[in-house]
Amino acid sequence: MKRWLLLIYKIPREPSAGRVHVWRKLRQLGAIALQDAAWVLPHTPRTQEQFQWLSAEISELGGEVMLFNADQAYATDSQSLQQQFIESVNSEYQDILAELKEQDFDLRALSKRFQSAQQRDFFNSELGRQTREKLLAADGGRTS
Repeated sequence: MKRWLLLIYKIPREPSAGRVHVWRKLRQLGAIALQDAAWVLPHTPRTQEQFQWLSAEISELGGEVMLFNADQAYATDSQSLQQQFIESVNSEYQDILAELKEQDFDLRALSKRFQSAQQRDFFNSELGRQTREKLLAADGGRTS
């Protein structure tokens, strides 16, 4: 059984900048929306700290927030949460691999994108490993 962190929040509608900030931060962390204001991350010390910081930010914006440790006991959808996280990060890896096939790619930019994706790769995607190998090979094949 997987352990999850569940963040549920409510933020005042105005100013809308606060709501946009929280939404962007959740996306940046790699969280998945279960519903509009209910988001989930795998439970790790790092993700717990990140959600705690975000909870404090939501409170500072005048919002209400609840953070739960949860076990997924039952789900009615056919796609598991874990698979949703894997598919999300694999999409980023596929984009990086596609750009590596182009003639004039920016290795530094692709490496930064890979590092960003890797921070959200909570389940160590096989495609992430392959992407890393291709980036290393591309770096070895370049002359500076």
